[in-house]
Amino acid sequence: MLSIRTFLLPVLLFSVGAVQAQVSGNGQFRLNLTEIKALKSSSGANAPGSSNYSAVKEIVVMGDPSKQGIYTILLKIAPNTKIAAHLHPDQRAATVLSGTWYFGYGDKFDKTQLKALPAGSIYSEVAGQNHFAMTGKEPVIVEITGFGPSGVTYVNVQDDPSHK
Repeated sequence: MLSIRTFLLPVLLFSVGAVQAQVSGNGQFRLNLTEIKALKSSSGANAPGSSNYSAVKEIVVMGDPSKQGIYTILLKIAPNTKIAAHLHPDQRAATVLSGTWYFGYGDKFDKTQLKALPAGSIYSEVAGQNHFAMTGKEPVIVEITGFGPSGVTYVNVQDDPSHK
């Protein structure tokens, strides 16, 4: 039994390293959903292109959302997260990879305006247009591609978690 454990540990460590290398290498990446779920965020709550919530982890897959140019990020959002109305300065397109994301457009969080977007759904975040979102009882992973620089501005400054 000891020899199996001795063998499996290096294999596991190598496979985790390989996932990271696929994301940060020479621009080429191929990740299945299992590999995406295993990725860990290297950015804090105030990552460019995210919402500043500690329940939202950002992983930069390609490019740099803080600079001019195309970028792709993954957002891993914890269960039971409610994100207040905010906007981003750049045009973005998104795909829900796992879970159900509840997304709406408007100047204030309004649960009646949310649309349930299960895995496989797509949506847009129009430059300068306020939107809001939430998760239910399961975590959600969203892939977003935009043309930076990105950022976030809340309709009500007191809703911005970076100011709390």
